[in-house]
Amino acid sequence: MAILDRDRRRRRRKRRLVYSLVFILIVTGFVWFLKQRSTTTIMVVTHAEVEAGVENPGLSPEGRIRANELLRVLGDVDVTGGLDAVFATRWRRTQETAEPLSYLVNKPLQIIDPAEPGKVYELLQEDYKGKVVLLVVDPDDVQPLVAKFEGSEGLTPIANREHDSIYILSLPWFGKERTLQLRYGRPYIGPQPDAVE
Repeated sequence: MAILDRDRRRRRRKRRLVYSLVFILIVTGFVWFLKQRSTTTIMVVTHAEVEAGVENPGLSPEGRIRANELLRVLGDVDVTGGLDAVFATRWRRTQETAEPLSYLVNKPLQIIDPAEPGKVYELLQEDYKGKVVLLVVDPDDVQPLVAKFEGSEGLTPIANREHDSIYILSLPWFGKERTLQLRYGRPYIGPQPDAVE
């Protein structure tokens, strides 16, 4: 009888051990699954103010001030890991806007072609899923990129001299995408109506 009880206890222990291992594997797999499906955050800004009358212009003194303000605002935007990637277009104005931030977070400045939003979308979805990235583009490129990432379709057109907006696209693996707009630096003041005398 004692041998029979000992065998039963041994079998129960083995069963509990197997159940425990299966439970641990399921929980580990679930955590891995959730980690792979985390939210991607894409921040889109336009280049800062540029030099006038120059082909492929760089930043003006005001633009350099704005690029440094962007650095101040986004330099520690993700408190757990910082920016995972910084992108700009082939134009000098976007690269000079992004370079201070790229240098601060110690990530190479990568070049994208916003004329092909589908390729930009694929790149970010494949290589930067669950990451925080910054795109510095021309004003005309913001709406098509935001629309491609299924962000807000209600963005108002951006003026060529409007450099103070940061669009934050939150792309969760499950749920509704969100588009937020923040302002930074000296505010943009649109065209003013002529004063009546």
